[in-house]
Amino acid sequence: MADKNVCPVCGSDKLFYDPRRGEIVCSVCGYVVQQNVIDEGPEWRAFDPDQRAKRARTGAPMTLMIHDKGLSTDIDWRDKDIHGNQITGMYRTKMRRLRMWQRRMRINDAAERNLAFALSELDRMAAQMRLPRRVKEVAASLYRKAVMKKLIRGRSIEGMVSAALYAACRMEGIPRTLDEIAAVSKVTKKEIGRSYRFLARGLNLNLRPTSPIEYVDRFGDALNVSARTKKRAKEILKEAIKRGITSGKGPTGLAAAALYVASLLEGEKKTQREVAEVAHVTEVTVRNRYKELVEKLGINVPI
Repeated sequence: MADKNVCPVCGSDKLFYDPRRGEIVCSVCGYVVQQNVIDEGPEWRAFDPDQRAKRARTGAPMTLMIHDKGLSTDIDWRDKDIHGNQITGMYRTKMRRLRMWQRRMRINDAAERNLAFALSELDRMAAQMRLPRRVKEVAASLYRKAVMKKLIRGRSIEGMVSAALYAACRMEGIPRTLDEIAAVSKVTKKEIGRSYRFLARGLNLNLRPTSPIEYVDRFGDALNVSARTKKRAKEILKEAIKRGITSGKGPTGLAAAALYVASLLEGEKKTQREVAEVAHVTEVTVRNRYKELVEKLGINVPI
């Protein structure tokens, strides 16, 4: 069978597609390798992103961040007709009433109402924490599974949403502390921790313990240290993990202490208070972890 990617006459692989004639032609000898090629693209052309968006005939992709997954129709909030002209008078009032009924009809029962509120709360919290879209999608998926297994009954929506977001951050390798989640949530750190443990048991989430290395880049950026210092801190933590020094210790405190040691070694001295504030731990914790790392790894820190 002839290879359509190679010219059968001269054997060249330099072929090009001519959209006007619907032909694939060899650029070396001019032989028509294939003709009557069907163009599966749109019949229209667009010269900028706005024009492309207006002419596209498909809607937004399906998403778990909307209670109906974004599959229902929606009435545009702008009072304009299909030609872009302003709608006035009685038609504007009619469109507003249609818009109101559209919003009501999208939510059929209490479960959908619960989901709609929960996902809007999830979106708000994730936006405040500047989390990527993939984390929001994973958190929404976890919350939906919890609703299907009826784990939400008797528990606050805010607590379960916060727990789902906390779990999603850990699953996606960009962990956030309970304090950071509580700062944007409407429930306490204690409630989030309780809800997370319940969610993890109910959904059989076997998440590995968070590594202190995963916090180094974020804490380092907040401290405004160089990439060299962050790399040194990661090397210190890798050696500490290898020797079993990190066992039973909080990852944020270890990351903070490693950055403190690395900043001293690289000549970018930061105070224990500065490091503690960034990591949301106490100065005592930083001091204790610092002493352990220095003594057990035999690090000579300049005074």
